[in-house]
Amino acid sequence: MLNFTDVTIRRGPRVLFAGATFGLFRGEKIGITGENGSGKSSLMALVRGELHADAGTFEMPSNLAVAHVSQELDATEQAAIEFVLDGDAELRDIERRIAAAEARDDGNKLGELHAQYAAVGGYDARSRAGQLLHGLGFAAADEQRPVRDFSGGWRVRLNVAQALMCRSDLLLLDEPTNHLDLDAILWLEGWLRDYPGTLLLIAHDREFLDRVVNRIVNIEHGQARAWRGNYSAFEEQRAADLAQQTALYTRQQRQIQHMQAFVDRFRAQATKARQAQSRLKALERMQVIQLAHVDSPFEFAFPEPAKLPRPLLAVDKQAVRYGERTVLEGVSLTISPGDRIALLGPNGAGKSTAIKLLAGAVPATGGVRTEAQDLQVGYFAQHQLEQLTVEDSALLNLKRFGGARAARATEQELRDFLAGFGFRGDRVFEPVAPFSGGEKARLMLALVSYLAPNLLLLDEPTNHLDLEMRQALAMAMQDYTGAVVMVSHDRHLLRTVADQLYVVNGGRMQPFDGDLDDYAAWLAAVQQQEKAAAQAQGGGSAAAAEPADSAESRRQKRREDAERRKALGPLKARIVKAEKELDALSVRLAAVQEQLASPDIYSEAAKDRLKQLLAQQTQLARDTQRVETEWMAANEELEALQARLDEDAGPQAS
Repeated sequence: MLNFTDVTIRRGPRVLFAGATFGLFRGEKIGITGENGSGKSSLMALVRGELHADAGTFEMPSNLAVAHVSQELDATEQAAIEFVLDGDAELRDIERRIAAAEARDDGNKLGELHAQYAAVGGYDARSRAGQLLHGLGFAAADEQRPVRDFSGGWRVRLNVAQALMCRSDLLLLDEPTNHLDLDAILWLEGWLRDYPGTLLLIAHDREFLDRVVNRIVNIEHGQARAWRGNYSAFEEQRAADLAQQTALYTRQQRQIQHMQAFVDRFRAQATKARQAQSRLKALERMQVIQLAHVDSPFEFAFPEPAKLPRPLLAVDKQAVRYGERTVLEGVSLTISPGDRIALLGPNGAGKSTAIKLLAGAVPATGGVRTEAQDLQVGYFAQHQLEQLTVEDSALLNLKRFGGARAARATEQELRDFLAGFGFRGDRVFEPVAPFSGGEKARLMLALVSYLAPNLLLLDEPTNHLDLEMRQALAMAMQDYTGAVVMVSHDRHLLRTVADQLYVVNGGRMQPFDGDLDDYAAWLAAVQQQEKAAAQAQGGGSAAAAEPADSAESRRQKRREDAERRKALGPLKARIVKAEKELDALSVRLAAVQEQLASPDIYSEAAKDRLKQLLAQQTQLARDTQRVETEWMAANEELEALQARLDEDAGPQAS
């Protein structure tokens, strides 16, 4: 469906990736991964036709209906639901033609157009748009609000809803979870799993990728390569490849030992059954994950706090009110060193307000707040990016923000600290203004951590961060001796860091006795109750009965089914042949890799043999990719044929 052959993409003089050769097939859900600036969005722009390959060829069918999320949204008076309905261009075109036919009083044309309108789902389109808005966190009252009334993050959600409204063959989503909370992400996950078309998705949320995609295109070190399976499967395969590189062996072993020591320490201390089990499961995966990130550009640790008083902070029966509206009440929480607390809750329930309350950034009404004498808070929130002086460099921002500690440090010490957050070489001297959102978020995390706080309050710290930086942040928080309270939609971060969960809902903040899977089930139950209540109040409309097929139509279907059944045999034979070839290639490739794993092959005397083996490995990899492409194409055809036969057989069987 989408074919890349020796594709090279440049940004100015810089090559983002070169020699990309792979095929993506109809119905696949593909995750595009890689560090910020590697070329993910450029690859997506190539598919959209907004740029052309600098070398090689990219091909896709010309008749595909393609949907993507617009990067901008004009502040218009148009109602939100009307904006979402605009995503179905064919529906809107038929509506315009119906209006024109009505103006001409053309009854024959109106009959034809209303039939087309029904065929494209026009009569339930408004309901479909409302469901999209609700799933993405909008209230029913928001449907008629003008677009200009929504803030930037909510306008992004409107753009996502409009893209989902399109009845597309190919859906392109570039970081759709950045402005979504966990509830909306869980809904979007389910929607995308059921999406029947081909999906290209850029995301930095590990669990989101695992639950949605079945193929990965990873861009790194100037290469774009396709892998089968979800993100975890990709990490395992990539870890196996990296493990063969002897230059990384020492660092790899050191980091594995570090992870194992942490797992052992946690096992000995875990007492909370459900939450501990969830975290241990995540930690058991981390050795594989760590292997796949041994060459990460990010490696940092939060500085050791000067003092760790116990408790650090206690709030008792506090409330937050905005005017006459009570957002939170009865908030009671005691935070001690080593605590790892995550706040969950539906959209708009007050999670960010709870973080602000703990940070002292909003005034509390009533109750008692008790701070330790040596409390040092590090508070990170998205709006704090505005505190950066964008005309200055990262180094100057650190010198100013770091106060007396930064004044005592040498420039080299400050540069070494920034290097752990990915700012190296002359990058530390460049103005912050042109930095990407991810780079600014990394810099703000660096500034917050430099002050060595003993309490970290993090409100969506992973927005705009790529997978490598998220992994480094999770590692750093595991070793951190202070306390952490965070709001995040990144479930991998929550699973590997948090061991206490609180739910903010209905103006209350209360402990949650369960893990993230329990929370997802709880949330689904709450939403089901709300839906049932809404239906009880508003009633529902019966679905229109579908017209029966004509006799001629049924005969035509039988003829088509007969042709399809004839094609099943040759397709199955192609699949069996490809599988045998893949098995043979796998055996040969394993033999070559076994020889490459031997230390002797890297000696001076074996130089020629090493070249031969590397050439064989390259050729076998190419052959494997070619046969995999043939195998997947045949499977795609077989599944499509079988699905159509099963679909046609369904009504007869009933």
